Amino acid sequence: MIKRLKSGWLVFAIILLLAGGGYYAWQKLKLGGLPDGIASGNGRIEAIEIDISTKIPGRVREIVANEGDFVTAGQVLARMDTEQLEAQRRQAEAQRDRATIGIDTAKSVVTQREAERTAAVAVIAQREAQLDALDRKLVRSEQLIKTSAVSQQILDDDRANVQGAKAAVAAAQAQLAASEAAISAAKALVIDAGAAVAAAKAAIESITADINDSTLKSPRDGRVQYRVAQPGEVLSAGGRVLNLVDLGDVYMTFFLPTAQAGRVAIGSEVRLVLDAAPQSVIPAKASFVADVAQFTPKTVETEEERLKLMFRIKAHISPDLLRKYIQQVKTGLPGMAYVQLDPKAEWPANLKGRLVQ
Repeated sequence: MIKRLKSGWLVFAIILLLAGGGYYAWQKLKLGGLPDGIASGNGRIEAIEIDISTKIPGRVREIVANEGDFVTAGQVLARMDTEQLEAQRRQAEAQRDRATIGIDTAKSVVTQREAERTAAVAVIAQREAQLDALDRKLVRSEQLIKTSAVSQQILDDDRANVQGAKAAVAAAQAQLAASEAAISAAKALVIDAGAAVAAAKAAIESITADINDSTLKSPRDGRVQYRVAQPGEVLSAGGRVLNLVDLGDVYMTFFLPTAQAGRVAIGSEVRLVLDAAPQSVIPAKASFVADVAQFTPKTVETEEERLKLMFRIKAHISPDLLRKYIQQVKTGLPGMAYVQLDPKAEWPANLKGRLVQ
């Protein structure tokens, strides 16, 4: 009976020893299995999302991209109805043509007013010549009246003629001033008509730009994540039609405590292992370290509490690698990120030999 009890205790002790060893090994692999200078954190694959939206209000005519489609930069994704814009452009083109005709008309008026000015200058010259002749005649009459060679009536007539000639010169000069004012007004009409042409052309260019923007194109390579609108819907300015994921800008966001986050340098080597593909190790580089803790306890007065602070870190995957495996890239996948805190630290064998190339 005593031997049986001893044998039972021996078996129990062996089981405890094995269990303790297994737990220790599991803990070492999970928590302390990484060499000094290598840290790890849980994360999730993310990517830049882009909303394909309308620039102006309008009706969705068609959507040519479906959810899940891979698209390239410049590829047409959807088209808005442009019937009203086309009508507005035709109206602006008509206004441009009318303004162009207005320029020619205004130039003709300028030419006419300049001819009138030339005629007014000639009239002034004629009136001044007549005044000069009448002045000389008046001088002779005033000399002759002294010897009674001419009558007083003739002298009075000559004086009246001189006053009339002066009035005629003044009238001709006023006509010249009016002609010059008319020329300025006509030239202003030319400028106004030219401005109307420029305004009509600008309106045409603006409407054409809106028509072009009504064809919604992909700004970069990516994948259509989901549709927000459907053909036939009327959207306001900025209304979303599609949501696009930029598969050329993919990264994992993970968190590290204060002591480790403080040692992460921008550009540090990172290895990513996704839960969906644990057999593959994806190379990446640290591109962002938050300057504010994401998880903050109520107080950080003690060193123990400060060690609880967690900082967000981003690790970007190489665009060349993403292009190579574009069909396999998916966002939202969870996994582990391993970051090299010390450039001299050696990667464990399980993170060194399975790199995705």
